[in-house]
Amino acid sequence: MAIASFPGLDALVERRIAEAIARGEFDDLPGAGKPLALDDDPLVPEEVRVAHRILKNAGFVPPELERIAEVDRLIAAIERAELGDAERARAGRRLRALLIQIEASGRPATAMRAWLDYNEAVTRRLG
Repeated sequence: MAIASFPGLDALVERRIAEAIARGEFDDLPGAGKPLALDDDPLVPEEVRVAHRILKNAGFVPPELERIAEVDRLIAAIERAELGDAERARAGRRLRALLIQIEASGRPATAMRAWLDYNEAVTRRLG
């Protein structure tokens, strides 16, 4: 499934968000300054959420979440420009492999989020 892209739309959205932040429009939102409650993902079936909660309480992290954490670490390394050209290419290959594994695990929405984050980071870094 391809996501439609409109030239300049991302920049327009980012600019409007930045302007709203500068005006303080997000300052008094409910939950401001508190961590997001991400335990109950509405895209995950209830029985899977219950199983994840039990496993989390037992200290187990599902493999797809470990992969997502690795994706986040690799993206952060690319954004901070700590990698040389060869390392960046290796990180890109690893990111693509992780995204394929995540998607194959039956979590395409999660894979799409990771892909969008990766794409945004690379675009920012190279743009």
